Amino acid sequence: MRHVPAYAPIPPLCTWIRAKNPTIAFTLFVVTQPEANAAAFTATAVVDMTGTVTGWSEGAERLLGWTAAQAVGRPAAELLGGPPPALPDPGARTELRATVVLRRSEGPALETEVTAHPWLDASGSPRGYLLTAPSEELRLRERDRAIVERAMRKAPMVLGVYDARLRSWWGNEAAETAAGLDLGTVRGRRYEELFPEQENDDYLAALNEAITTKKPVHRLSFGRAPTETYDRAWAISVWPLKDEDGRVEAVANWVFDMSAEHWARQRLAVLSETSAAIGRTLDVRRTARELAEAAVPRFADRVTVNLVPGITRGDEPSPRLSRTVVLSRTVALPERDGETDREITYDAGTAVARCLASGTPSVRLTTTATPEPRFGFGPASASDPARWPPGQPVTDDGLREEGVRSRIIVPLRARGATLGVALFERTERPEPFTADDLTLAEELSAKAGIALDNARRFARERTTALTLQRSLLPERMPGQAAAEVASRYLPAGGGVGVGGDWFDVIPLSGTRVALVVGDVVGHGLHASASMGRLRTAVRTLADVDLPPDELLTHLDDLILHLSDDLSGEPAEAGATCLYAVYDPVARSCTLASAGHPLPLIIPPDGPADVVPGSPGPPLGIGGLPFEVSEFDVAEDSLLALYTDGLTRARERASGDGLDELRRVLSGRPRGGSLQDACDAVFDALRPDHGADDAALLLARTRALRPDHVASWDIPFDPAEVTRARQLAEEQLAAWGLPEASFVTELVVSELVTNALRHGLPPVRLRLIRDRNLITEVSDGSSTAPHLRRARLFDESGRGLLLVAQLTRGWGTRHTTTGKTIWCEQPLPDT
Repeated sequence: MRHVPAYAPIPPLCTWIRAKNPTIAFTLFVVTQPEANAAAFTATAVVDMTGTVTGWSEGAERLLGWTAAQAVGRPAAELLGGPPPALPDPGARTELRATVVLRRSEGPALETEVTAHPWLDASGSPRGYLLTAPSEELRLRERDRAIVERAMRKAPMVLGVYDARLRSWWGNEAAETAAGLDLGTVRGRRYEELFPEQENDDYLAALNEAITTKKPVHRLSFGRAPTETYDRAWAISVWPLKDEDGRVEAVANWVFDMSAEHWARQRLAVLSETSAAIGRTLDVRRTARELAEAAVPRFADRVTVNLVPGITRGDEPSPRLSRTVVLSRTVALPERDGETDREITYDAGTAVARCLASGTPSVRLTTTATPEPRFGFGPASASDPARWPPGQPVTDDGLREEGVRSRIIVPLRARGATLGVALFERTERPEPFTADDLTLAEELSAKAGIALDNARRFARERTTALTLQRSLLPERMPGQAAAEVASRYLPAGGGVGVGGDWFDVIPLSGTRVALVVGDVVGHGLHASASMGRLRTAVRTLADVDLPPDELLTHLDDLILHLSDDLSGEPAEAGATCLYAVYDPVARSCTLASAGHPLPLIIPPDGPADVVPGSPGPPLGIGGLPFEVSEFDVAEDSLLALYTDGLTRARERASGDGLDELRRVLSGRPRGGSLQDACDAVFDALRPDHGADDAALLLARTRALRPDHVASWDIPFDPAEVTRARQLAEEQLAAWGLPEASFVTELVVSELVTNALRHGLPPVRLRLIRDRNLITEVSDGSSTAPHLRRARLFDESGRGLLLVAQLTRGWGTRHTTTGKTIWCEQPLPDT
């Protein structure tokens, strides 16, 4: 019986009561079993029906100081410091507990609580009362025990005790609420019997582990209590209670609701991940999908992103909306899952329309999705109305028709403009959105809004730059007979922007053609504008008919004199350019490079190879010469001029790209479509938009037949002008072009006369029959003629004016031995 709380014994009283009533004596022995000299004890006295003290315990003597000899036989009222309380009828068998004042033998009176127990004999007749009063220490202990017990009983977390066989022993009110049971009525029943559906849960596993290992177990579990419909995060701690031999007698546990903390961590994790996940590209549609992917499924079951039309092209926002992305965690609505471009209209009174008009978010909940109170203690629940913005949330039972439990509508705004609206919906999860969820949705939408606006602005600049660049690039290749040409240009992708790659085909005098390709460092509008300036400058210099190295030198000087409007540095510093001139009469090509890759040449009977030559410095450096390379080109050869964006990529070296370009061009069938060849090259080397733009210009060379060219050396004698006209007339007759004789004879006469009068020997006349009839007169002087207005009585000065009026065009080109004056006239059948 030692496990029962024991207090000081009263041997004489116990012996006397045992002789009179063994049952009562046994009861008193159990209740009052003492622990010697303990500060906590119970004072006991027996009073008969006449109110006389008939029994006095050692505890009573310690409490009041009266010995048994002094107290027994005295009226109990003499021991009171005030009027005695009314005692109940012993026959009623009810106890009375009252606070009374007791007199001490010495010192002040003692106010304490006394309990009167009925005293019955063996026949059940009343004999008096058994009075008990605790000592001060015992009273404090009992008070502390009661407070602790009440604290455990009222604790907001789950507290429980199971024996070693997992039979329910004790649980507090929170445990009863979570279990939905009165644990007092199910005491002794096994856990599996009480919760058969929880057979494999973490809580049961933790209980078994603590019993098996005899060590405390701590777990974080995610699930729902038997009485709840929402999943919660639970912190579980289970520890074994061992006896003196180390055997587990029971297991105690506490379960704490960590839902608020868990979801707070989840929201922070989502927010942290989306910081890097949203806005990784400058693509509007991709950014919208990144917003949806960041929220599904960890935050919402379905996300719909509606953007204003035209934003993907960089247009300014408009009042309308276009459904851009719908992403769902399930396949319940497969036709809605994915990207669409369907324009939608919301009525003025709808929540989405109000959200767009006001720029404020809205939370819509069904009546069945009212947030449940948080189970456990800690920070205030996110469902607390005090934490919601004014007017939120709104009950909207119309959501049920759409299969939605709760919805958050957030505008996508940036820099004062509304770009769209995002709808976060929970269709499967029963937990409604909370005030903290609204904050997270706003944070996600704010990040997405900035990223979308950046993407929109980039798309607008990219579209503008592309438009500018394509307007500066040749829309179609000019007609010329020197070569068949085709081209392909691909702007950079991945948010890099339009670059400065460009190409051009420029017909030159003498049926020659100039092939040009260049690259301006950088991307965007500045690169496109710089490219336009360079292309215009090259065309202007090409009209002067300068050799390739001189043209690049003039271009280099021009760039040095162009100041950047923003920084004052050379505007096109770092630009490269390749200028090549192909002559179908001589079947040769002359080129010079300013830091640009040399072209490939694929002869009709050989493999592809890089043309001989050495690239010079990039444009804008100044003070360095450019090397000229000249080489023969067989008819039907293929020249491939390209920018380094075609052969270089992040995943391969430039040499590997050049080898691949060789392989693709060498494998093309002879005489096949050049445009198809361009497409094949880009399919092989640039299957998608890379980090740099790329340009490719292919030219299949042609050769002018020898019988289409006639040339004569003219002696340096004015009398030879007549002979020159005769030679031209005879050649035109041989070509079957008598209709062109009059103009040609006049042109030959004027040009040869000028060469003999103002030039130096040797003088040479050449006629070329191509798409046009070309007349060329060369001499050894470098002085260029020019048009002038002759006065009325001047005898000279009208020759070049006549040539200019009678021909389609004329000009001068300088050579290493002098100059050549040329003019073109259309053939009679053209």
